[in-house]
Amino acid sequence: MTAPSPAKHMLTLDRLLDAPVENVWRCWSEPKLLEEWFCPKPWRATEVAMDLRPGGEMTSIFRGPDGESFPNAGVYLVVEPMRRIVSTDAFRAGWVPSERAYMVTETLLTEAGQGRTHMIWRALHWSEETMKEHEAMGFHDGWGAAAAQLEALAKNL
Repeated sequence: MTAPSPAKHMLTLDRLLDAPVENVWRCWSEPKLLEEWFCPKPWRATEVAMDLRPGGEMTSIFRGPDGESFPNAGVYLVVEPMRRIVSTDAFRAGWVPSERAYMVTETLLTEAGQGRTHMIWRALHWSEETMKEHEAMGFHDGWGAAAAQLEALAKNL
């Protein structure tokens, strides 16, 4: 078997969080906690529902300060508690293809000692066009702000 090719159209956020893996995992896996950090303020994630298992659905609505509303849905591909979550918007529940496959996300968590967590969040896109679109939407600043919100929440659980 050959090693997989590196992703061509990937955006990455790599952070050392001052919170233990158990708390960071809770923030990724409990809907009410995810609602508190998942969108950079003043945006917010609402109506989060999760079936955290391979093939399980995750839905939410991103709400903006001026009444904007963006529904999101996808499925989990891989769930390794305390370590890894892989999901995609390419499918809906029951493996029904979505209208537009935008990306696959991979979240990696590892203990970094002294109650800290190393978190890598990857957004893998099907094309350079969608990757650039995601980057122009503010991927780095937005996810950087969300990661800071995650850290603050996880640190205080």
